[in-house]
Amino acid sequence: MHIVDSTKSGGVTLDPWSSRAIKDYKRLMETFGIRGIQEIYPLLDKVGMRKSMHMLRGIVFGHRDLDKVLEAKSRGERVAILTGFMPSGRFHFGHKLTVDQLIYFQRSGFKVFVVIADAEAYAVRRIDREKAVKIGVEEYVANMIALGLDPRETTFYFQTNRGTEYYRLIQLFSGKVTMAEMEAIYGEMSPAKVMAALTQAADILHVELEEYGGFKWVVVPVGIDQDPHIRFSRDLADRFSRELNLVRPASTYHKLQRGLDGDKMSSSRPETTIFLTDPPEVAKAKLMKALTGGRATAEEQRRLGGIPEACTKFDMDLYHVLTRDEELTRIYNDCRRGHILCGECKLYSWERLEKFLQEHQKRLEKAKSMAWKIVEAPKF
Repeated sequence: MHIVDSTKSGGVTLDPWSSRAIKDYKRLMETFGIRGIQEIYPLLDKVGMRKSMHMLRGIVFGHRDLDKVLEAKSRGERVAILTGFMPSGRFHFGHKLTVDQLIYFQRSGFKVFVVIADAEAYAVRRIDREKAVKIGVEEYVANMIALGLDPRETTFYFQTNRGTEYYRLIQLFSGKVTMAEMEAIYGEMSPAKVMAALTQAADILHVELEEYGGFKWVVVPVGIDQDPHIRFSRDLADRFSRELNLVRPASTYHKLQRGLDGDKMSSSRPETTIFLTDPPEVAKAKLMKALTGGRATAEEQRRLGGIPEACTKFDMDLYHVLTRDEELTRIYNDCRRGHILCGECKLYSWERLEKFLQEHQKRLEKAKSMAWKIVEAPKF
């Protein structure tokens, strides 16, 4: 994630197309007015939703207007959750984090919409159209089903295959925004990025139209690097509140999982990323090479203890592998006290990760054939 000083806005902007990691989440929350997730805990209780593991562990850390969506849910109104994936590479554990949140909300009665952003992949990443469709179905849709997302309660769609009303929004939105405003939100823009931003706004807001269900209470789970799309969509909702009866979307924010070298996890850096389709021996080799918070020598580790906060293997434990809090706490404390060395700790986590991958990949084979049946692929 690249943070730049915008000369036009005089403030900080986020670049949602960069691949750099983020370190100072607190600063970004203060800068962009993101509220802490803890404040909505009483509302979760009110609507009968448990706090998710990722909330309690500080991974899902902030929100915009989630309280309004939960209040609407408490009144019996329909609620939805929407997110998108760019089919530019293989499905990895960073993507799984978002799907875990979709499943959490789906099991609490939220309708799920999943965007396969093939138009953005073509324009911004120059991904071949046929390749983007294949990746979208066999990597993204199939993995989401295998992870437990219920396809009966999920609408999957490709951007280039959505209907007339969806594309009409893109055209209308372009008439009420200036290039200066977009650059103040996004930083430097190209024609491809302008279209991608307008299209993402249509993705987020079109489910409010009657043609797509008329969901007025929509939450979008994103990494904080994607907040420009949220702010842009909320601005457009305000400008079209009377003309199209649009309402500001809500959002939740999660920390970006680091790759195994400490930078942002990305499909474009396969050597530092564990994919859910990696053969076990490949995944193990990657995990065993992961950057840790260990000391220079075993003697120093035992004497001074390790630094789990600096360990990318511990990130895997925290986000995915160790789902029991007492197990996670034990690993953390053993590391800090020097009671366990990095090699031993990696092998312990690998036993659990290997079991997950084996079980997931069995489900994935069945999910691939289903995926082609439940999503309509673009014809060109």
